[in-house]
Amino acid sequence: MSRPAQEAPVRLRRFADFWPHYLREHARPGTRALHYAGTALVILLAVGAVASGDLRLMAAVPIAGYGFAWASHLLVERNRPATFTHPLWSLGADFRMFFLWLSGRLGPELRKAGIAADGTFEAGDGA
Repeated sequence: MSRPAQEAPVRLRRFADFWPHYLREHARPGTRALHYAGTALVILLAVGAVASGDLRLMAAVPIAGYGFAWASHLLVERNRPATFTHPLWSLGADFRMFFLWLSGRLGPELRKAGIAADGTFEAGDGA
């Protein structure tokens, strides 16, 4: 099934309600791949800063994280990053998505949010 129009603004009161919305805003595999690259770089920079004692590396953390994420929304997903409306939930969801992907457990979460493996929306998902 084709992609629906971007979701209408909904007042989300809990992270549990935000999570499926976040996944639908990251439906395309290319969007997620760029997020994974940015998140991995963030982790490497933070670990490198601590291990080397060169805390200047921490200045690159937001650039790496937001740079990859925002580029993916602009160039791949063509929607507005969730960071602008729910910054803390978005950060938590980004790490959750990253670690679920690393552990091979993201697929069921995507299906629950109505997203097929190819990034399209499944029929009857309510999105």
